[in-house]
Amino acid sequence: MARARLNSSNTQPEDLPKAKITKASLANVLVLLSYLKPYKLKYFLGLVFLLLSGLALLYFPKAMGQLIDAAKLTAPGETLKNVDSIALILLGVLLLQAVFSFFRIVWFVEVAEKALADIRKETYSKLITLPMDFFAKRRVGELNSRISADLSQIQDSITTTIAEILRQLILLIGGTIALSFVSGKLTLMMLAVFPVMIVIAVIFGRYIRKISKLAQDQLANSNTIVEETLQGIANVKAFANEPYEANRYKTSVNEVVKLAMKGATYRGGFASFIIFCLFGAIVTVVWYGVKLVQAGEISVGDLTSFILYATFVGGAMGSFADLYANLQKTIGATERVLEILKEENEPVLLTDNPLEIKQKLFGALEFDQISFSYAGRKDTEVLHKISFSVNAGERVAIVGPSGAGKSTIASLLLRFYELDSGQLLFDGINSKEFSLNDIRSQVAIVPQDVLLFGGTIAENIGYGKIGSSISEMREAAQRANAMEFIERFPEGFETIVGERGIKLSGGQRQRIAIARALLKNPAILILDEATSSLDSESERLVQEALEELMKNRTSIIIAHRLSTIRESDKIVVLDAGKIVEVGNHESLLKNENGLYRYLSQLQFEV
Repeated sequence: MARARLNSSNTQPEDLPKAKITKASLANVLVLLSYLKPYKLKYFLGLVFLLLSGLALLYFPKAMGQLIDAAKLTAPGETLKNVDSIALILLGVLLLQAVFSFFRIVWFVEVAEKALADIRKETYSKLITLPMDFFAKRRVGELNSRISADLSQIQDSITTTIAEILRQLILLIGGTIALSFVSGKLTLMMLAVFPVMIVIAVIFGRYIRKISKLAQDQLANSNTIVEETLQGIANVKAFANEPYEANRYKTSVNEVVKLAMKGATYRGGFASFIIFCLFGAIVTVVWYGVKLVQAGEISVGDLTSFILYATFVGGAMGSFADLYANLQKTIGATERVLEILKEENEPVLLTDNPLEIKQKLFGALEFDQISFSYAGRKDTEVLHKISFSVNAGERVAIVGPSGAGKSTIASLLLRFYELDSGQLLFDGINSKEFSLNDIRSQVAIVPQDVLLFGGTIAENIGYGKIGSSISEMREAAQRANAMEFIERFPEGFETIVGERGIKLSGGQRQRIAIARALLKNPAILILDEATSSLDSESERLVQEALEELMKNRTSIIIAHRLSTIRESDKIVVLDAGKIVEVGNHESLLKNENGLYRYLSQLQFEV
């Protein structure tokens, strides 16, 4: 499990799975490349400069051959003149290539960065507007990987891989044509030897990478054993399992050594192959070229040009394996990103002012014959024909055993999920008539496990009302019984709360959440087990803050501790997704066979 967490959070582009290149996958790439449209002029100019840079590079071997042949001329003055002219031309070509390469790189990077920024923004905006069902089926690490590793892979392809494929194609095709013009015989010999050698080298290299990957995975497994053992060292010692853990680690490390030695054997063989076969092929081609020089069929300069062109062609051939693998990774990454972009999102408006209300809620609620089951468990009905009403300003408690469907009601009030049947009414109007922005900006929830962002106290309280002033936050914190601990911190409202609010106690986090809800000033308030995990003193302070929060607003209180809901106007008792009782505290206690009375007796006994 720890290993799974490790892998999901550290996904690197080189570890990304590959996808087959098909018509459909290429169509997906074209969809993503449509993000280049706003920057198509610079991308086109970059491609033109790429072509010009490649052509300039192809001229270089020919000019070098001419420079060497110029040394054979008999007249010294003429030799110097030719050498100077060719050298100046070479310098001019190199200067042009340098200029072309500079603008090509700058423009490609600019286009890639801007296009990827557009994709990142759209993907993130899409993610945060997707329904809760989507997140129930995905891991955070997986989604984070799509934003980071997948998009980084796409960025590398737009910036480098596509350009490099075109560049190597230019060198391969242009170099092969140039070779045939220099010497047809040498070209045929090279094409008979080099491709075979390069294919063998690529296969060797791919297998070595596979062995290395296995060794890395096994090493990660060894590290996981160490991590798990040290985290649970008390259990290890309590069960006297030190020998077992030592043997487990020993076995894993021995496997790492075994794989490393296997990889070393293949790397040694690969090095021997490169030294003897590949360089032997080069020696063979040069040897044959020298024979042709001696026979007067080509000049020394032509042989030099041929060797340089052969280097270009061989390099291009050898690079296609990695470039193809990168393209496969990019296609895989593209498919995963497009999966998100094709998902149907909630109709949430991403406006600059999300709290701008068009339809005001007054707080009356009605659940009318509502049935609901989660997308992944359609065969299990969580709520079955639930019906109850809440008047504006009333406090209604929802109680019942674990799994009865209490928290699901809170989720439906916020319209996190769509109903299977029935209707939810706000002020007598079907909830579907309201925008999600209007509902969620007027309904606040204080959950059992408060999630705070890793910033300051001010940022967390201000999240209830974006753009609120420090005086508004201070007033909300005062009403939430939070000022007494905020003022104890040297930085006050600028105190960093840490990831998920880890630097604050449970009671402090709850009061920050209450201050946030107070700042939001909702028409409807949901308290989902808001005090169940607190100690007595924290519960008292939080309960006082909750009383302040519930004043003059509709409150839905979900609770296990029945002592917290005695003063509610109405108590709805759920069991297995059905309403079994409705009434106030006193009337429900009178029902000797009622579930509420049974739950009360259980808690009293505890």
